[in-house]
Formats: sequence, structure tokens, C-alpha cells
Amino acid sequence: MTDNLADSAAFPHRFYGRRQGRPLKNARAEALSQLAASQVPPGEDLLDPVNLLPLTVKKYWLEIGFGNGEHMIGQLQNDPDIGFIGCEPFVNGVSAALKDAAAAGVIDRLRVHADDARALLPRLPTASIDRAFVLFSDPWPKTRHHRRRFIQPETLDMLARSLRSGAELRLATDDPGLAGWSVEQIHAHPAFDWRASSMKNWQTAPEDWVATRYQIKALEQGRPSFYLRSWRV
Repeated sequence: MTDNLADSAAFPHRFYGRRQGRPLKNARAEALSQLAASQVPPGEDLLDPVNLLPLTVKKYWLEIGFGNGEHMIGQLQNDPDIGFIGCEPFVNGVSAALKDAAAAGVIDRLRVHADDARALLPRLPTASIDRAFVLFSDPWPKTRHHRRRFIQPETLDMLARSLRSGAELRLATDDPGLAGWSVEQIHAHPAFDWRASSMKNWQTAPEDWVATRYQIKALEQGRPSFYLRSWRV
């Protein structure tokens, strides 16, 4: 199958990343076995975040591509009023997040969609999410692969529909090319308000920022992060 065909509208949810890495060790495998209790119900029915969690929270946040879950778990620990929906297709990351969320005592406020976020977004009700994160997504640096980048007009449409008015869309990357691309896409979308006035705004982490393992490694290798923030109109 050619790249052009794979990236066409006929395959809107084709996923290109890895699904699994090294075999899971005992603790990770045991954590993954508990996925059924913490996962977003499969299917195509409309989901109401209010009904996903066994307890009541004031805000519902969404993280797309949570890696090993460090940022998501840190935010849950820092704010007892939020519930999270996390999307991550990589099995090893899902198992790590479930294990660490249980150890941190926040797993009751977390629901996992262990697949491509583009399959979940259409299931979220209009104006149901208070904040969304897309952190350190694959930059797909080759020009012919730019259509594989997560931030596209179509995904911004889906995010705009699910975000409440005034909700923040927060992106982060250590790749300058992806940072520029993302800014261009957001600037061009009428549903998002871009408030940065200079490059300094890109280089300053939000006050409630939680660093990820990937980010720390990138910084050690001399790759600083860009923080891209916009708000739903």
C-alpha cells in the first residue's frame, strides 16, 4: 500500500506508530491485566466523561499520547478535582501508566483508551472536555510524512468540538519543525485563540507543568522544549 493511499480519507484512522516494544515484566503484565477495569468502553457509542469515573470530579482533562503516563499521573496527584481520559496505543506505555497510577492512588480518576485518539474524539460529547494535552507527539520529520502528524485541520476540528469554551489546548514538543507546523495549524483554525506574543512564550513552561521522562532525556541531549498554548474560543 502506498503512502498516498494510506494517508487518504479512505483510511482516516490508520495508525503508524509502534503498538508494543519489549516483552512486559511481571509487574507491568499484571498491571495490564487490569486494563479492563480502567479502560474507556470500546465501541462507537457516544461517551459522557461524567459516567466514565466511579466518583465525581469538577474537571475532565484529555491527554493524547501519554507515553508512560508521568505527566498525566502528576497532574492527577496535583489536583484532586480532575479526572483524566488518556489515549495511548503503545502497550508498554499503557502498562506503565496503569501500574504507576495504582501506586499513586489516582487510578479511580483515570480512564484509558489504549488506541488511536482519532477513534475516541468523535465519541466525546460537544463541549465536554476542560483541557486537552498533546505532548511530544511523533514529529514525522520527512515532508512526505507530514500528514501523519497528529495536529491537522481534521483533528483540530474534533478537538474544538469536544472542548468547552475557554478550555486550553496545550501542546509540547522538542522538535522545532513540529512546533512551527503546529503553530501554523492552530493559527489557521478559527476555533482557537493563540495568545503568545513572542518566542519567549513558547520557551516558558506553564506553572503547573509536569515533566515527562522523554522530556528530561531530550533536555539532557540538548533539545529544549517548546510549549504551545491556545484556548477554545
